[in-house]
Amino acid sequence: MRARRTCTVVGCHGGGEVGNVVVEGVPPPPGATVFEQMQALRADDSLRRFLLREPRGSVATHANLIVPPTRPDCDAGYIIMEPTEYPAMSGSNTICVATVLLETGRVEMLEPETTLRLEAPGGVVEVRAVCRDGRCESVELMNVPCFADRLDVLLEVESLGTLTVDVAFGGMWYAIADAAALGFALEPGEARELSLVGERIRAAAREQLPCVHPENPEIAGVSIVQLAGPWHGVGAVSRNAVVVAPGRLDRSATGTGLSARMATLHARGLMRIGDEMTHSSVIGSTFDGRIVAEATVGARPAIVPAIRGSAWITGVSQLYVDPDDPFPEGYLLSDTWPGDDVQI
Repeated sequence: MRARRTCTVVGCHGGGEVGNVVVEGVPPPPGATVFEQMQALRADDSLRRFLLREPRGSVATHANLIVPPTRPDCDAGYIIMEPTEYPAMSGSNTICVATVLLETGRVEMLEPETTLRLEAPGGVVEVRAVCRDGRCESVELMNVPCFADRLDVLLEVESLGTLTVDVAFGGMWYAIADAAALGFALEPGEARELSLVGERIRAAAREQLPCVHPENPEIAGVSIVQLAGPWHGVGAVSRNAVVVAPGRLDRSATGTGLSARMATLHARGLMRIGDEMTHSSVIGSTFDGRIVAEATVGARPAIVPAIRGSAWITGVSQLYVDPDDPFPEGYLLSDTWPGDDVQI
């Protein structure tokens, strides 16, 4: 079989969100840290296009590249690739990565619990996995410190008028809006309209509400939107929908979204150290969150959240490019890829 590029991908989903893991066939990008390696991968961008665009991928797919850690205290590194960006952190993708590393034997699985440290672009993530009979039953990850940037700020959104939103960092920069105020019950049948509204909010927030991580100026700008259902209190299940650019729903309950929401609740005095809550997605999958500690990021008050969820391996595939393939890095079409950024 003729092939210019061959890589091995373990299919996986965390809470319904596809987070495939590239385990072989791609050399580590240059860089002294995983963040620098992510920047190198982004500058080239051919791997992300190859993996996520049709005919090999889709707008509903993420991919994670496993790389050797650049720190001696970590078991592995990983670079997260989403449809339009390279986030510094992702909860569902981290759960997928940990599950694949353990269930494929790339990191030794110990039962009933395995602990490991992963190097994400955003920093070190500590993982505690509950394991039984060779299966990683659940993953709890200690997220990077998260914080509220602005609460109850006004945002002008095309066709929606003036909204009140929160801006928070949960490993990615979020704009968080009240779903009920926008007329949403957060049901599966609302997915298309939720996505359209979320994209309008994201575009407006990027323009009107600039935000920069105080310790890494390269992590800047709202890139994701949460439409939050009513908060039902500590220990209860609250619903949410997260819109991933270029305009489709995250199928999972979204670990960074849960982290960002807990940061805003903590900033309002509604959650404290040790408190827990659960987020449910529109398809009913859940992630559990708790506040482990308080912290500071620069001069900002922050929290250290823990997120717990599960992932499932769906298969193993080898991806090829024939030398004569007219679409070696894929293509985008607006019938499946929302927005104007479509190209062949």
